[in-house]
Amino acid sequence: MAEVVAVFDFDKTILDCDSDDWVVDKLGLSEVFDRLRPTLPLNSLMDRMMMELHSRGKTMEEIADCLKEAPLHPKIVSAIKSAHASGCDLRILSDSNVFFIETILRHHGLIDCFSEINTNPGSVDAQGRLNISPYHDFYHLSHGCKICPPNMCKASLMDRIRSSASAERKKRFIYVGDGNADLCAGMKLEEADVLLPRKGFPVWDLICRNPTLIKARVREWTDAAELKTVLLNSAGTLGCAENGNAKAIHSIVVACKFQTSLVGAAAPESPVVRREREACSSIA
Repeated sequence: MAEVVAVFDFDKTILDCDSDDWVVDKLGLSEVFDRLRPTLPLNSLMDRMMMELHSRGKTMEEIADCLKEAPLHPKIVSAIKSAHASGCDLRILSDSNVFFIETILRHHGLIDCFSEINTNPGSVDAQGRLNISPYHDFYHLSHGCKICPPNMCKASLMDRIRSSASAERKKRFIYVGDGNADLCAGMKLEEADVLLPRKGFPVWDLICRNPTLIKARVREWTDAAELKTVLLNSAGTLGCAENGNAKAIHSIVVACKFQTSLVGAAAPESPVVRREREACSSIA
């Protein structure tokens, strides 16, 4: 399956919560976060939250320990390891930041499964403070996308991923996500590709209201167990089709009914969800 590239969102896809919300809630920043939320883009606000933690004496080790407790279901770990072992090229495309993502992946033994992590930069300065920067410097130039937040357009990044991954020969793509911006990435998929939207989340709602925007086959999932099954089945089918061993695959008909996603009861309680407050223009 070396010709199959699987691109994952991170928050509420690999991780069963939003990593920003997790840190904000668990480290006592909820009040200041909510007060400042109307005044700053989310990426800039999270950088401000890291400054706040540093001013309170919180160390990078404490932030890392907090991140290691964020809920990541064992079946997601198994799915990622299985897809990697089968030969899939796994990549991440996320509006989180590199420190949060790498800390969590390394803790769960997944860091080596991914060939590339596309996300907002995060670096520790000489004073031991985490600085979070925008992937796209929107203060100087807008990326022009009406779907994505100002600091990152997932469509432009998917274009780059497709180009780099297919430099030697054409690849088939799987995209897995849950949020508004994941629709933007999904619109870059072609008919031979597969989009795996999380049912009952914003990307699912947008697809149901605008099904003609997606050329790829759509296979929804609701929880970790379903994602493992759908991901591995999709990767296997694409791998077989690439090698000429499978019949043509018919498009999946999506029934737009919504339900709450349930992940294992043993997982830690997720914090209040705030990230979908990011302004997002509706799609005609």
